[in-house]
Amino acid sequence: MLAQKLVVARERIGEEDLGGFDDRKLLKIQLHAGDKSVPAFDTIPGVEIVSQEDESIVLAFATEEGLAEFESRLSTLARDGVVTRKELLFVIEDFDHWTSQDRTGAALREQGFPAEESFTLDVELWPQERQDRRQALMEAFSRWLQEYGIERLDSLTQPSLLMVRMRCTREQADRVLRHRDVRTVDLPPRLGIAVQLLLTDVNQFPAVLPPDGGAPSVAVLDSGLTPGHPLLGPAVGDAQGYLSPHRTPHDDEPWHGTFVAGLALYGDVGAAIRDGRFVPQLRLFSGKVFNDDGNDQTEFVEKAVEEAVRELHGQYGCRVFNLSYGDLNKVYDGRHVRGLAYTLDRLTREIGVLFVVPTGNLHLSELPADARERYPDYLLADFARLLDPATALNALTVGGIAQNEATRDAQRHPNALEDQPLARTDQPFPLTRCGLSINGAIKPDVVEHAGNVALMRAVARPRHAGLGVVSLNGGFAGGPGFSEDIGTSYAAPVVAHKAARILAELPNATPNLLRALIGAHASWPQACETLLNPNGNGEGRDKLLRLIGYGCVEDAALFRSLDHTVTLLTEERIGNDQHHFFELPLPDSFWAGGRRTREITVALAHSPAVRTTRLDYRMSKLWFSVVTASGLDEVTQAFRRNREQGMGERSNGRWLSNDARKNGTLQVSRWSFKQALANDNKIFVVVTRQDSPWSNGRDGEEPYALAAVLADREQANAQLYAHVRAVLEARVQARARARV
Repeated sequence: MLAQKLVVARERIGEEDLGGFDDRKLLKIQLHAGDKSVPAFDTIPGVEIVSQEDESIVLAFATEEGLAEFESRLSTLARDGVVTRKELLFVIEDFDHWTSQDRTGAALREQGFPAEESFTLDVELWPQERQDRRQALMEAFSRWLQEYGIERLDSLTQPSLLMVRMRCTREQADRVLRHRDVRTVDLPPRLGIAVQLLLTDVNQFPAVLPPDGGAPSVAVLDSGLTPGHPLLGPAVGDAQGYLSPHRTPHDDEPWHGTFVAGLALYGDVGAAIRDGRFVPQLRLFSGKVFNDDGNDQTEFVEKAVEEAVRELHGQYGCRVFNLSYGDLNKVYDGRHVRGLAYTLDRLTREIGVLFVVPTGNLHLSELPADARERYPDYLLADFARLLDPATALNALTVGGIAQNEATRDAQRHPNALEDQPLARTDQPFPLTRCGLSINGAIKPDVVEHAGNVALMRAVARPRHAGLGVVSLNGGFAGGPGFSEDIGTSYAAPVVAHKAARILAELPNATPNLLRALIGAHASWPQACETLLNPNGNGEGRDKLLRLIGYGCVEDAALFRSLDHTVTLLTEERIGNDQHHFFELPLPDSFWAGGRRTREITVALAHSPAVRTTRLDYRMSKLWFSVVTASGLDEVTQAFRRNREQGMGERSNGRWLSNDARKNGTLQVSRWSFKQALANDNKIFVVVTRQDSPWSNGRDGEEPYALAAVLADREQANAQLYAHVRAVLEARVQARARARV
């Protein structure tokens, strides 16, 4: 079979591949799953390993003699069962060639070719260890471009990186995608923070008015802030210090706290600059709980945080707290949760507040020397795990994704191969940290933009000017009103901003409900799926969960339902060893109209009591199951017979299984449906509680929040909101008649 596949691969290579600096063929070798080391194929005469693209794909240049040797050995092995170095053949699953699709980069695959007649593309060529071969390859490729009228704008030659930036038409691009020496073709870096944006005069904006007296509040626990900033001051309700001996609300240079506060107050500061106005919808409170001066602190952050939370909650009613803090000396080791994370988990339950925290960041100095080749896999290493307090189960933990790709130099020289970004737009931030938390709980919960990192052209040194997040500059008195920086510290306050804004629509929402709503409106960015899970298998899914959790929060329908997207919510209390049953109010119009994609997303959040001395950590364990049945009686009978598993969750069209999500205190999954359920079945959500052995039933009923998002985006003129409301009103009337 392998011999036949090799024959087919040779034919396709001859028919489809173009060019090449020599006459060898580029052979794609698929390895059996689990074979992670590169077999020594180069011991076969005429075969040279070019690259290992992932754990199962090896590319090799092979002469005609080398291919003939491969065929000969396969034939001998098939006939006799014995051949020289037969172990090299046993690890092979398939032979193929490097196709145009393989050569299509992530951004080009996602966004497609530009609409212009001619456009710029970045081409990466196969790296060559020997300098003479690098030179020969680059010269041959340049001649080939010239032959077909393709304009070469710039080139880059390094031991493990050969790149060409070119301008071409679509027809010419299709030819490049078939060139033997091309590894990938992708769009050049786009989007970057122009220095003019940062230099915008704060005095040019209309005067910032204080938010309405009834506006929700967001509290920033950080290094203090600069309340005199004209875009910040009118929204500040109070700023207090919680550190001894001075207990001042801010230092002379509270840059970090002011930067974070700007994002917590406005969300997208860059968008506000471009819109030409700043309108605060929240009241801002500040508590200084740590110094940002690089010096050791004499008192525990845990004490300062608890004092700040109790005072700001008790005096001003603050319920959403952003804490952009990470302890570099407490990288999670996979064992107990303790320290600040435990403090946040305890305060969440005891006081009823929501904490939003970042995963923490890698230092630039921690980037591996071959960061470009190892991105994003190095982000999953043990040294890149969460920092305390990101492991907190009852808090919202926020990781980072990239937004901008063009550094300041790349913006100045758009036709030159300047700094190369490690991440493309919406891929994981190159310094973000990974989960999971205790017992495999999904962390981070969600992600937001945190900036990007690029490697300099000449020396591969990292830098990020033009790639950061924009916010307010605490030192505006002696400089510009805005600045940029990178880090998950600046992803967290954007999520805190969204959570606090929910309170404008739902003033009585608990932290559980805020988390459930945030989770229910999160989804994986396509760029992350393409990068981390190209084959849609379980291993890729695990990488996604460890780096981006449930994904990025879309706020289009977060604050209010739309005609095609409706959010249902409830808050309940459940006893140990009990089930709660909910039938989703799906109108006939949701199923009518033939094949199209409909989605149902369910999110559950609770804030259990915790104990640092137990491996279980959580006292109460809740989870939900989505099942289909003819009626409620069928569901309840099934769960009476099998208390834990019930009738088995619907797996068709499911995003995340119960095993993947149930260890956290925020649990989310999504189901897609192409057509109506058979036999007019209905959809039920079943919430189950089963406590840890150490709980002893001391806590009585456990509060939780449940949110379900119904989406019918592909139906023209959808009236889902009105139809769901009619179903709910009919239920109320039926209950009223039953009581009479």
